[in-house]
Amino acid sequence: MPRVTKKGQVTIPKKIREAMGIRPGSEVNFQIHNKECVLKKVLRGSPFEKWAGYLKIKKSTDQIIEELRGK
Repeated sequence: MPRVTKKGQVTIPKKIREAMGIRPGSEVNFQIHNKECVLKKVLRGSPFEKWAGYLKIKKSTDQIIEELRGK
């Protein structure tokens, strides 16, 4: 059973971290419901969103595929 440290810290058990996908640097949120504390992982947008449009290729998908496969 985890215990609270003097600094108010608690170690989240490994099984829970793995089940929730919590890794170092993950953001979590605590909510109180009927005198119970609920831990929720903060979900951000898709990790791919920041890369959308990054390459800025001026060719269409069909042109790229034709170049890769040949005519």
